[in-house]
Amino acid sequence: MLRDISIVQQIGLAVLAVATAVWAVGLVRVMRRERPEAQAWRAPQALRALPGQQGPPRAEAVELTADERAAFAGLVQQYGDGRP
Repeated sequence: MLRDISIVQQIGLAVLAVATAVWAVGLVRVMRRERPEAQAWRAPQALRALPGQQGPPRAEAVELTADERAAFAGLVQQYGDGRP
């Protein structure tokens, strides 16, 4: 059967067979890595593309006046469980 096929076609068939085997092994590894029970033992990883946040963003850090602090404390007492 292989006598009727040229050497170039045989090499191409071998390359395709190896590529298919590599793809299948890679797919199995990715699927095993994504299983929920496989992720349970791994520590959560932070996103490597984004830097970690250092404190609140500047747009959200606002200094309150004494009157605003007092009003906020009153709201906390009103809606909270009465603790100061």
